[in-house]
Amino acid sequence: MTRGRPPHDDLLTPAEWRVLEFVRHGLTNRQIAARHGYSIDAVKYHIANMLQKLGFSSRVELKRWTGIRRGSALHTAASQGEFTMGPIGQISRQVRDVAAARAWYQEVLGLKHLYSFGDLAFFDCDGVRLFLSESEGAGDGESILYFRVQDIALAQTMLQSHGVEFINAPHMIHRHDDGTEEWMAFFNDNEGRPLAVMSQVRAES
Repeated sequence: MTRGRPPHDDLLTPAEWRVLEFVRHGLTNRQIAARHGYSIDAVKYHIANMLQKLGFSSRVELKRWTGIRRGSALHTAASQGEFTMGPIGQISRQVRDVAAARAWYQEVLGLKHLYSFGDLAFFDCDGVRLFLSESEGAGDGESILYFRVQDIALAQTMLQSHGVEFINAPHMIHRHDDGTEEWMAFFNDNEGRPLAVMSQVRAES
């Protein structure tokens, strides 16, 4: 009888994929540990394993690796075959106190609250999503525009062919209860300021 965890039919384990998505999103080891309920040592362990498996030597290489987990909807989705930049789907803003901001945007501005996760809150602005994140340095940065695209992998390929510099590879930031996946990738504009493409990928029924 074989002991230990069952083998995985993917290059990375489920836990490694979860950590990788946060690495791609730019979170530190401490932030990843806090989000997942892991210890910092566990996060470091998963990152070291991924670097060894993929033959990488740095965290930057992990952020830009375009691998996709086999069980995701994006992995099985058919390519759209044509790229067009869609409408703005999301605008982000940093706030010092997300609980106070959530109440203000909902009660004072009357925006529809969609959902919240820890220090993140999302509102609907007539079809455009407003994303609030808590940060001690709120006010020092600027808002980020997120453009909707149908095929995020194709969008990255086409934009890179026009000389666009991507900060990270497309990565899944959330899976909704119905299986719909939220994917994002960040890139720089001509002045080095961040923009993003975003895509919703629905699981095949």
